[in-house]
Amino acid sequence: MPDLFEEKNLKPMLIAENVEPFDNPDWIYELKWDGERCIAYLDPKGGTDLRNKRNIKMLLKVPELSEIHRQVRTPCILDGELMCLVDGKPDFSAIQRRSLMSNGFKIELEAKKHPATFIAFDILSLDGRDLTMQPLIERKKLLQKTVKENGRIAVSRYFEGTGTALFTLAKQQGLEGVVGKRKDSVYIQDKRTKDWKKIKNLLDDDFVVCGYIRKDNRMTSIILGQYDKEGVLRYKGHVTLGVGGKPFQRILEQPRAIHPPLEAPPGHGNEDVVWLAPTLVCTVKFMERTKSGGMRQPVFKGLREDKEPEECIEPKIREK
Repeated sequence: MPDLFEEKNLKPMLIAENVEPFDNPDWIYELKWDGERCIAYLDPKGGTDLRNKRNIKMLLKVPELSEIHRQVRTPCILDGELMCLVDGKPDFSAIQRRSLMSNGFKIELEAKKHPATFIAFDILSLDGRDLTMQPLIERKKLLQKTVKENGRIAVSRYFEGTGTALFTLAKQQGLEGVVGKRKDSVYIQDKRTKDWKKIKNLLDDDFVVCGYIRKDNRMTSIILGQYDKEGVLRYKGHVTLGVGGKPFQRILEQPRAIHPPLEAPPGHGNEDVVWLAPTLVCTVKFMERTKSGGMRQPVFKGLREDKEPEECIEPKIREK
């Protein structure tokens, strides 16, 4: 049996599509943290190693977390969310901005201004023992016993049976939402199962950045795409982005596409697209989906360094 700690190539279990709030005594519920998913390999004698979903080392981006291995009693692997608090709430743009940084001095300044925190919500290995096939509720108990919390690492609190009340509270506080999980669920790497479900205040989804259209008032319209079941990139509309800041600069730096990566319908300025190689992923939040599959009131949330373009697939495929 492979040693998960030695291999350091664990792929996080995924969460199913958004559902309406519900209560069920066989489920637990916890807040959905608005950050970047990470796996933490912690050894109290050997140090901290943080990896995002693409298995890219993240500690250089969040050096303030380099000592969190001192908060565990034995070597372990934790699944959780890397996030920054701004005005007391998780701020996706803050951790996304950090992910794009490479200048050590600027990273240190940002770490002092908005220090990152790792919120652990699962434990997958403990002292060399693979826990992925144990029921979630048992893993939760082991997680609480293993981690000694401080300002840089915390354990996600959960509530049994009462998803509706927690969602109402999250909505009142302007938080992203809630995740519901079956108490007896096992941990299946890189799989999206209906044992874990999102209950989101605002919806969001990930798209491939396929091109851009220059607009007036220093704004740009980003062309969005997602893959269908045949692996063909399909047009999913636009989202508006200001021309300042690192995300837009990163988009400008992308290589131009020799041929359009997808077929866009006429109109909406699509004739003036600057087509790009489909290698960047962005997240867009919106109120709801239209009957045609579009989005109402889409807002650009940020670029994602932790996701491959091929992972951006149409919702109707993910729901199967």
